[in-house]
Amino acid sequence: MMKTTPSAFTSLSDYQIETLLDSIRNGKPVQDPTSQNAVNTKIDDISRKLDAASIQMEEIFEVVAKTGVVPVSEIKNEIMPAIRQAAEIPHIYHLFYELKSKDEYTYRHTVCVGIISTLLGKWLNLNQSDLNDLSLGATLHDIGKARIPADILNKPGRLTLEEYAEMKRHTVYGYRLLKDIPELNDRVALIALQHHEREDGGGYPFSLPSDKIDEFAKIVAIADVYHAMSSSRVYHQAEPFHIVISQMQNDVFGKFDPKIMLVFLYRIMDSLVGKRVLLSNGEEGTILMVDKFEPLRALIKTDDTLIDLRLNRGLRISRVLNDSIVGV
Repeated sequence: MMKTTPSAFTSLSDYQIETLLDSIRNGKPVQDPTSQNAVNTKIDDISRKLDAASIQMEEIFEVVAKTGVVPVSEIKNEIMPAIRQAAEIPHIYHLFYELKSKDEYTYRHTVCVGIISTLLGKWLNLNQSDLNDLSLGATLHDIGKARIPADILNKPGRLTLEEYAEMKRHTVYGYRLLKDIPELNDRVALIALQHHEREDGGGYPFSLPSDKIDEFAKIVAIADVYHAMSSSRVYHQAEPFHIVISQMQNDVFGKFDPKIMLVFLYRIMDSLVGKRVLLSNGEEGTILMVDKFEPLRALIKTDDTLIDLRLNRGLRISRVLNDSIVGV
């Protein structure tokens, strides 16, 4: 295996290289200076608020199922503040592994996708008006499931072809529920309609090509898949964090918008700087730096050596170590 020397890091300045080597020589950990206790306290507080928001979303789904009316004011005034507050936490992998209970998945999922989409919108530098529409649309992306029969929605096992065809109609049902609400931007309804469309035209309900899919729907598609893979359901165990991220990277070109996906993966991986990881060759190390164009190919410190995964293509991060919140 080729291990890199400082001269191989063409993206680092001399000062950065010296700082990294000093850290290695002196045994100083590279980590977020924020107190872990303070972070955990904030997560606990927001977790309670999101639990309450998830319960409220279940009640809202029941209202929509019975009346066909979406209580937009209630959602804006009571659900969205909790989502905005949660989106202030940069380390979202902490938050969502705390919230991976398989109970009430549908309702918790809507809240968590709202949060992830809001974060991603911030990372993409959306203006405040667009960010508000994105956040609301992401939170309502699955509202059409309120019109899906409960025996299909809550079935503890694989759906039949007929049941799956009905489940896919939640996109159209959601669009119909939202499109004529005066206080909603048209893009909110488009998110509900298009969040299962894919860049290669392989999505549903209309198999749209990339240039016909709204950018907000592309953002929500990534948030939707990330949280779905990270969550336990009756028939699906949550995937380990490294599996989720690796699979999403494999889908950068084809299923998802590569520009949006690369920003998402970079920000997620950058939040792991300072974390211990296991490499595919059995070595353990600490993530020191992440490349924004190849987020999974990080700079790793192992004992007294630096390994640049960009230059060691046969190596990969197998899993994150010693992080009970991440749950890997």
